Amino acid sequence: MKQDSTRNIAYTVDCEDYVHVVKFNPFDSGDACSLIAYGGNNYVVIGTCRFQEEDAEVEGMQYKTLRTFHHGIRVDAIAWSPETRLDAIPPQIRFCTAASDRKLRLFTSDLQDRNEFKTFDGHSDYINDLVFAPNEGQELASVSDDHTCRVWDLEGNEKAHFVLRSPGMSVCWHPEEAFKLMVAEKNGTIRFYDLITQQAILSLECEQTPLMSADWCLKNTLKIGAVAGSDWLIWDIARSSYPQDKRPVHVDRARLFRWSRVNENLFATTGYPGKTTTQLLVHHLGHPQPILTGTAAVGSGLTWHRTLPLCAVGGDHKIFFWVTVM
Repeated sequence: MKQDSTRNIAYTVDCEDYVHVVKFNPFDSGDACSLIAYGGNNYVVIGTCRFQEEDAEVEGMQYKTLRTFHHGIRVDAIAWSPETRLDAIPPQIRFCTAASDRKLRLFTSDLQDRNEFKTFDGHSDYINDLVFAPNEGQELASVSDDHTCRVWDLEGNEKAHFVLRSPGMSVCWHPEEAFKLMVAEKNGTIRFYDLITQQAILSLECEQTPLMSADWCLKNTLKIGAVAGSDWLIWDIARSSYPQDKRPVHVDRARLFRWSRVNENLFATTGYPGKTTTQLLVHHLGHPQPILTGTAAVGSGLTWHRTLPLCAVGGDHKIFFWVTVM
């Protein structure tokens, strides 16, 4: 795992295929290493990472592949379950994928002989995002171009079904707000649903389209961020249903928005894949300009480390990692 001095990429991991999506495990898995999952054209790889920023005995970065799961079709989104534990005997890995055939696949493995997966059918169009219930992991939610958000149990039964007014782009479940679900729609509306009453309880407006990605800040439940058009937008939901702050960032439209998991003022955005180089920008709300600019030859996916100000983007046969100096 080498450090890359060009374009300030801190580390890279070589992969067998184009990486469509990459996701750090956001939950504590009981191990000093961080779990990372990435998906290609027909497989998902689960690996562990350890960085010199967290362990002085590591030189640069250590990466190890734990298992490759055959998927048989392109992976479009990955969600980790909080039930994933590396310190259990035997260990348990559980994650869910969304694929281009409009199905969800729930994988459970002990990294030895037990490797199971279940397929969930129901969406009639492309699935854009999915997330596990953050505390118990007994349900998961998905949003789709079919104008629905669906909540499933682990057997694939539909527990709730919300009809949207446009394609669902992002879905978030906050550990401190376990009975609420945040759903962001392409038409620029972000709604919060009460999972007990199954009613919408609050909505936010971008006033611009297309909204491509939104995220709920882990460190501050009142903060929501999104990208729409070529801008990023930030809401304080205690103050207004309209953005408190917005700024143009990506000339060719913005694609993804992700809050850092360690600082409520730190977030990253990416430009559209398909251009020769994809731009990653890391922003801090206290600074007028991005504090880090990274470029990767065609990048996709964006994920933050659970405990470090470090983010990763997938690319052509590589994962790129950037470290933000706070």
